[in-house]
Amino acid sequence: MWAPSVIRTFFRWLLALLYLAAGIMHIHSPAGFLAITPDWVPYPKQVVFLTGVAEIAGAIGLMTRRWRYAAGIGLALYALCVWPANINHAVNDIAVGGRTMGWGYHAPRLLLQPVIIWWALWAGGVTNWPFARHSPDAG
Repeated sequence: MWAPSVIRTFFRWLLALLYLAAGIMHIHSPAGFLAITPDWVPYPKQVVFLTGVAEIAGAIGLMTRRWRYAAGIGLALYALCVWPANINHAVNDIAVGGRTMGWGYHAPRLLLQPVIIWWALWAGGVTNWPFARHSPDAG
């Protein structure tokens, strides 16, 4: 059986790679992200660029012992803050790259956002829930 630390390390690397790739895409190909950005977001081009920078910084932070905890919190907050763009994408069925995604994509994506938030916290060592051992006398 795999040790919990090996499993957490694997999923930390996976999350870091996903955020690194997303960050590069935000900076290199922002059009799709701009399309789903809600109208009320000021300076959308700059916000999309900065979200890419935040994703890259968070990915790097997850890989360093010193910044891992802060990166976990930062990426969890980031995932919470971009949820409105995902909701906007779904509710308004916004085409990205000339293609709409439909609810077969949007529903799971929206429902998985809390899991992504938790994953960042868990990968960053902010929480051990639900894997922490509980003592029998803990109320």
